[in-house]
Amino acid sequence: MNVNQTLGEMEADLGEKLKRLRLNKNWDQKTLAERAGVSVRALRNLEAGQGSTVKTLLSIVRALGRESWLQTVAPVATINPLTMTTRASQRIRATSPAVKLRAAGRTRAAASRTDDEKPEDR
Repeated sequence: MNVNQTLGEMEADLGEKLKRLRLNKNWDQKTLAERAGVSVRALRNLEAGQGSTVKTLLSIVRALGRESWLQTVAPVATINPLTMTTRASQRIRATSPAVKLRAAGRTRAAASRTDDEKPEDR
């Protein structure tokens, strides 16, 4: 389907695809209509792109064994955007080796000053 199609063109395109699926199974309209539990007229209108109900469309899709089509309409997200915000807060920034050495030197210097102090100075 082209994104620039009108609704009528989209209906006709969908109807044509359903018709091809029916013909690939060597079914006539009456056979598919019976299997789907819809009238032949409803199927004829759907295949011609002349309007249909959602119930008729779903019945036809199911009878053709194409329920997987419905998963492509609104697929379930595999990544939840809300978990992305919690993961972002757990990020640890990288520091350069020079910064790490300075920080380690300050820690050692502070520890040696504490050891040099007399107990009465504390």
